[in-house]
Amino acid sequence: MKWLQQERLGLILCIGLAIPSHLLGQLYPLIGGPVIAILMGMLIGQFPFKRAPFTKGITYASKKILQYAVILLGFGLNLRIVLETGLQSLPIIISTITIALLVAYLCYRYLSINSTMATLIGVGSSICGGSAIAATAPIIKADDKEIAQAISVIFFFNVMAALLFPTLGVYLGLSPSSGEAFGLFAGTAVNDTSSVTATAATWDSMFNLGSETLDKAVTVKLTRTLAIIPITLLLAYITASKTPTTSTTPSIRKVFPVFILYFIGASLLTTLALTMGIPTEVFSPLKTLSKFFIVIAMVAIGLNTDILKLIRSGVTPLFIGFLCWLSITITSLLLQYILGIW
Repeated sequence: MKWLQQERLGLILCIGLAIPSHLLGQLYPLIGGPVIAILMGMLIGQFPFKRAPFTKGITYASKKILQYAVILLGFGLNLRIVLETGLQSLPIIISTITIALLVAYLCYRYLSINSTMATLIGVGSSICGGSAIAATAPIIKADDKEIAQAISVIFFFNVMAALLFPTLGVYLGLSPSSGEAFGLFAGTAVNDTSSVTATAATWDSMFNLGSETLDKAVTVKLTRTLAIIPITLLLAYITASKTPTTSTTPSIRKVFPVFILYFIGASLLTTLALTMGIPTEVFSPLKTLSKFFIVIAMVAIGLNTDILKLIRSGVTPLFIGFLCWLSITITSLLLQYILGIW
């Protein structure tokens, strides 16, 4: 229990701030608990207080709790259903992920931004927002300021998507009698799950479609989430290759991060259990705990983030986020048109 004695004050502070952040996130899902948590952490962090007793606990929350949150995300994935119903969207998902990562890479090469920030924004934009950033950050050794910036960029374009995409769908002539086309669009072009839900639910309410659009969008979004596995393993290999070692080959431990393997195991366990007839509600507490762990970690990241430095260095990441968001939007719509989905 030595670690608890050293880290309990910081953990108590993070959990204490995470509880109201999580509750506010449920009241305002378009903003979401993680963004509220970062803002609350940054705000509290500006007050003068003796940080030394809290430092280890805050660091533990921003690193280890973040990894535990990713592991628990696996309990929200039924791989069988995702693979069965997500095959139609697979070409669009692969294309949008590829184009966003390519845009992020080009920005890294030709704009004044480091590879870590470009990677976080590219992965967050193309896969699943904050969850993808949470999975990627420990592997590429992103610091708290970089994580906070990336989350903030993703949040901004989540809000823009939720506000603009339903109107854009009407303007483009996406079918109002079915949620198929707009659900596929929302599931591939909106970053975070909460914003996907808000965007799709708006379309359902506009045209009295029940939950048809929402069901389609969430399924596509879950299919996108699976991309966390190959992307993180690839990034782990690249990171390990660049890290000096006494061996001529990268460390196996770095190539295959343990928490990602646990994430895969949790997904497989969930799929097997649901196939055997165990109700999905059994895993609901674990999915809720995963979301809460992410909020705890975001509080810790906020506490370690300097607001003024974040604002001063935030223009370029925002521009990269815009380019990724725009490229994903255009790619999703263009491929739907080419494939005859609308």
